Amino acid sequence: MGQIHYNAWQLEFKQPFGALQAGNNVQFSVRVDCQNVTQVAVGVTKLDENTVFYPLTQDEDESDKYTGEIKITTSGLYHYYFRVRRENDAALYLGHLHGGLGKETTDISKVEPFQLTCYDRQVPRPEWYRNAVFYQIFPDRFANGNPHGEIDGKKPNTFLYATTDDRPMYIYDENHKIARWDFYGGNLRGIIAKLPYLKRLGVTALYLNPIFEASSNHRYDTNDYLKIDPMLGTEEDFKMLVTMLHENDMHLILDGVFNHVGKNSRYFNAGHLYGEQTGAANDKNSSYYEWFNFKHYPDQYDCWWGVDDLPTVNKDNPSYQQFIYGERGSVLTKWNDLGVDGWRLDVADELPDDFLRGIRHNLDRYDDRILIGEVWEDASSKVSYGHRRPYVSGDNLYGTMNYPLRQWVISLLNGHCDLIKAGEDLLTLVENYPRNFLLDCLNNLGTHDTERILTVLNQSVPLVKIAFALLFNLPGIPCVYYGDEAGVEGGKDPDNRRYFPWGHENAELQKAVHYWADIRQECESLKEGQTGIMIAGNEVLGLIRYTADSATLLLVNRENQYAQVRDLQFMHVPASLQQAIEKRVAGLRMAPFTTRFTELNVISIMADKDN
Repeated sequence: MGQIHYNAWQLEFKQPFGALQAGNNVQFSVRVDCQNVTQVAVGVTKLDENTVFYPLTQDEDESDKYTGEIKITTSGLYHYYFRVRRENDAALYLGHLHGGLGKETTDISKVEPFQLTCYDRQVPRPEWYRNAVFYQIFPDRFANGNPHGEIDGKKPNTFLYATTDDRPMYIYDENHKIARWDFYGGNLRGIIAKLPYLKRLGVTALYLNPIFEASSNHRYDTNDYLKIDPMLGTEEDFKMLVTMLHENDMHLILDGVFNHVGKNSRYFNAGHLYGEQTGAANDKNSSYYEWFNFKHYPDQYDCWWGVDDLPTVNKDNPSYQQFIYGERGSVLTKWNDLGVDGWRLDVADELPDDFLRGIRHNLDRYDDRILIGEVWEDASSKVSYGHRRPYVSGDNLYGTMNYPLRQWVISLLNGHCDLIKAGEDLLTLVENYPRNFLLDCLNNLGTHDTERILTVLNQSVPLVKIAFALLFNLPGIPCVYYGDEAGVEGGKDPDNRRYFPWGHENAELQKAVHYWADIRQECESLKEGQTGIMIAGNEVLGLIRYTADSATLLLVNRENQYAQVRDLQFMHVPASLQQAIEKRVAGLRMAPFTTRFTELNVISIMADKDN
């Protein structure tokens, strides 16, 4: 049996690297070490369509090399593998093994194809966004800006914590439903008051969890999309926040919860909060009635994941579409006109493709607005409700909440994967995403839906410092979850939503975030660079970002022992850059749980910084 050689991450075998724009050609080359070859071909399949084989031509100068170009005319998710036919012998097939490499077999049923992502157009990259360092705030838990900590807009059937040191908890009734929502009293004026702190930290943009009127403390049960929740303040407070942010060259994105509303919202109004005879649950003639799908009126209806507090809205309803993203009088238009710089969409995989495009169309009427979706998996191959989602096509989302990178950081630092696999996993995501989409993704180490990074990393401050270093060096936009830089711990919801520990912050972690925020602003390669990996033995991982004339190298020793940088292996790194790095790191010895950051150009070392 002969051999077929192919590596999707090397330009010798595939050009261009990674995702392809529709209407362009992709070139494949393989090397075949076989006798009596009659045909070499690449089989290409668009999702749910038949495989088409394209013959590859033998090179005149290198008889073992076969090459061909294919024009990919439409966007979508493609897969491919190679077939070698020989005289009087079974065909050989080469499919995906790991990394960019292939695995050879004579059994076509065992072929795992390579992925080829094809998109329509690159998403924009507003200048403010490409330079951004984000900070996510859960508004009730950050700061109270009233003179004496007064709490406005108190809600019935709720409770307030006696001190901000109290741990959050749910109070359940006999049916294990939340009986009382708990509040600390954080508000918009508190965020305004803490802008100097955020600016000193290096933050340039805020992502706020929902701020519209709702019954719960998390506010993902919207009651009124056009009104600020009274506990958080007024619309004047919101305008002041936007003004203060923009005067400080900072930006703001809001959380759009458009898949479902609150049971007690003015649109559904099951609890008569907005009157006895209004809302879909009280009046079949209500203008909101057609927004919902009732199975048995009025007490059985479609709701998000079976949670009856969250009635699902019919996103195909024209009236609802106009309400959310119409050009005049819509939810998006109101808040965009007030200066919002973009939106993060809750449960984006619950929103139909045309609904996402409608939101994007609204935002495209404004300058430099961005649109991020909550997607927990690889967005290039995401399937929801039996339908492959075209998130990366370029006509809807700009990027996603990059939960795969969060899991990558955690697995790496908890020692759950070897360094080779870690490098392959990261570069697979880089390969699958269009360039701008990848760079627009909002990267996080934690959110309101995850355990705190300090808790996940077993209360190890040195490991959290490494996690922050990775966050700011990985491709995408770094986003710090409020309090992570202060050393806040927390398990699953609601423990991950503790109040910010003003006066008791972890200064070491704050210093680390400030340091990396400054580094990111200085280094163009961290904003625009390609991504490569260096592996040094079994101990040190190198994360490389590079442009045509500059590069950065972050070395990570995740072990609790000294490590020697040796036996280097590179993935997706140009040969000239490999040589420069080899010279720079030769003989380097790293202390336990440390990083080392180096910035290079094609000629010499520009700077060397340790953290």
